[in-house]
Amino acid sequence: MISYDTERIKLIDKDQFETLYQISKSLNSANYQDSLIGETLDLIIRVIKAERGLFVKYNEAEDSFSIIAARNVQQENVQNLSEFSSGILQKVIEKKQPCLYHDVQSNPDISQFKSIQIHNIKSILGVPIFSNDKVWGVILVDSQMQRKEFSDSNLVFLDFFSNMVSLALDKIKKLEELQDENSILKNQIQSFVQIPELIGNSPAMQKMTSLIHKVASTDATVLLLGESGTGKEIVARAIHNLSGRKDKPYLGQFCGSIPDTLLESELFGYKRGAFTGAATDKKGLFEVASSGTFFLDEIADISIALQAKLLRVLQNKEIIRLGDTQVIKVDVRVIAATNKDLKQLSKEEKFREDLFYRLNVFPIKIPPLRERRGDIPLLVDHFLKKYSSKKVLIDPKAMKLLESFEWPGNVRQLENVLQRALILCDDDRLTSEHVIIEEDTDDLNFNGTLEEFEKTILKKRLDEYQGNRTLAAKSLGVSVRWVQLKIKEMGGDI
Repeated sequence: MISYDTERIKLIDKDQFETLYQISKSLNSANYQDSLIGETLDLIIRVIKAERGLFVKYNEAEDSFSIIAARNVQQENVQNLSEFSSGILQKVIEKKQPCLYHDVQSNPDISQFKSIQIHNIKSILGVPIFSNDKVWGVILVDSQMQRKEFSDSNLVFLDFFSNMVSLALDKIKKLEELQDENSILKNQIQSFVQIPELIGNSPAMQKMTSLIHKVASTDATVLLLGESGTGKEIVARAIHNLSGRKDKPYLGQFCGSIPDTLLESELFGYKRGAFTGAATDKKGLFEVASSGTFFLDEIADISIALQAKLLRVLQNKEIIRLGDTQVIKVDVRVIAATNKDLKQLSKEEKFREDLFYRLNVFPIKIPPLRERRGDIPLLVDHFLKKYSSKKVLIDPKAMKLLESFEWPGNVRQLENVLQRALILCDDDRLTSEHVIIEEDTDDLNFNGTLEEFEKTILKKRLDEYQGNRTLAAKSLGVSVRWVQLKIKEMGGDI
C-alpha cells in the first residue's frame, strides 16, 4: 500500500475528496461482501474519467478471479471477465501494490497480453484490496484512449479507496461471521428447546419442536396431522406465539358437525338481510383475524362448496361476505388440522385436491401418546400439579399402569383419567386403585357425574365377568375391597 505523506495527499483534488466521502458512506452501510463496491464503481469511473471499471475477488487457492462488479462509462454492467486484462490483474497480485500504465501499447511487458490487443486498451490503473494482510481482490480501471487523467493523483485516490474498502471488508466479514454464528446457534437451540405448552422431551417431540420453530418464522400455511387428543390446537397456538404475528389476533374455529350455512357465516361474515335473522352486517372470523393467525380444526369435515371459498382465501387472500358482492382483502396465516387422510379423501373426490395442496405446504405430524411413552411421567407430573392444590405422589404401580396403556384417546384421555384419579384420591398418594381406565369410546365422552361414571363402568365389568367381583376388580386395576365399598355406597343397586 502507498505511504500517504502530506505531499502525496495534496495530489487529491476537491472532487476526489467529495467522491471519497460519498463512497465512505456507501461502504459504511454495506452489509454483504458482494454489495460492497457495485454502487460506488460508477463514482470511480466518473472521477478518474475512465471508460470501464472492474472489481474482482481473488481466489488464491485456484489462482483465479470472479467478478463482484464491472461497469462501463454508460453505467452498464459488464458480465464477461475476459473483456478485461487478466495479465494486469496478475501483476497487481504479484506486486501487491498499485500499478499505473499510461501507454500500454508501447510497453513491451504489457502490450503482449491478448486482451490488451483485442480491446485496444491504452491506459490501465489497478490497485489491490487487502484483507488480513492478504490480497482479497483488485480494482481496475482502463481506457481505450491516451488518458492524461491516469496520473499519480488518481493513483493515490484509487489507493485511498482500496484502503477504505479493506476496512469496510473487515467490518463486513466480522458481521457475516456473527450472522452465521447466530444462525448456527439458533438452529441448534431450535433442535432441543422446549415450547412451554408442549410437555415432553422424547425424540418424537424434539423433532416436532424443531419443525415448529422452523416454520413459525415464516408465513407458510401449516397442516397439522394427528389423532384426536394429541394437542393440535396447542401446536397451532405455539406456532402463532413464535411467529412475527404473535402480537396480532389468534382465532380458531372447529369445523366438524357444524351446518354449512352457519359455518360459512362464521368464517366469512354476512351482510344485513343475507338470510333470516341477519339484522346487521357482521364480520367473519377471517376478517377479525386479519394480520394474525386463523386455526381451522377438523378441516376435512367442511363441504365441497365451502372448500372452494376457502381455496380463494389461500390463493388470493380475499373473501366475500354472505349476501355481498364486494371483495375484501385479508392478510391471515392459515393453520389447519385434521385426523383424516386428506390425500386419500381427495382421491375419493371427497376433498378438493387443489385445496389439499394449498393446505399441505408444511405438514407437521403430531405423534400419538403411544409413540412417546417416555413422556408419560412428565405429563402425569404436569396434570397432577394442574388439578391438585397439594403435592400428590404417584405410586410406581400406578405409573406402570399408565405407561403400559395404549391411550387411544391420547393426551386428552390421560388428562381425564388423572383428573378422575385425583377426585378418587383422599390423601396425597395416588395408587392404581384410583386409576380407572375405560377404553370404551362412549365412556371416554361421558358427560355425567363421577358417581354415575363409576357406577356405569363397574356395572359393565361385573356384567362382563358374570358378577365375579375379583375378576372385575383385577380388570379395573383396583382391589376387591374398592369394588365392595362402591357397591355398598350405591346401596347394592348395581
